[in-house]
Amino acid sequence: MVFRFVAVIFVGVLLAFRAPGQMAEEYQVKAAFLYHFAEFVEWPPEAFKTPGDPMLVCVLGRNPFGSALEEVIRGKSIDGRAFAFRLVAGAEDASTCQILFVASSASKHFRSMRGILKPWGILTVGEVQGFAADGGVINFKLYDGRVRFEINLDAAEHQQLHISSKLLGLAQIVKTEKIR
Repeated sequence: MVFRFVAVIFVGVLLAFRAPGQMAEEYQVKAAFLYHFAEFVEWPPEAFKTPGDPMLVCVLGRNPFGSALEEVIRGKSIDGRAFAFRLVAGAEDASTCQILFVASSASKHFRSMRGILKPWGILTVGEVQGFAADGGVINFKLYDGRVRFEINLDAAEHQQLHISSKLLGLAQIVKTEKIR
């Protein structure tokens, strides 16, 4: 029953914004996904300094969401933690985040800082081809004008994140590519 509810939520989001080429709608959908991802991911206790710390959703790079992401999370909480939003510029700031959206404008910067991020509790979400295979946890993809996503379980495990089977059932699973 819960799985059907989850599937209906995600399908509703996918169908509501399927017009290709409409950037604002694409990022409204991605903002909704970022919020809903938090409902289906379990963070290690070390991801928060105190029980009252917020669930910090950050954007690395130019913010493609406009105000959409802030509007989606405004007034919401999960497990007693309010959501908060922050723009970040580097690894030190990004290490305070629980959800780190890596905008396409920052994908190269992310590769260089990936090794110095804290090794637990960051759900990294990208939007460029190969992001998940390159070690990101979740990557958005456009398919037939719809926002889809893929998940790298190895990267999630490295970050000590537990992703619900309900969310995994809606994703394409990818593996980390070995660099030779």
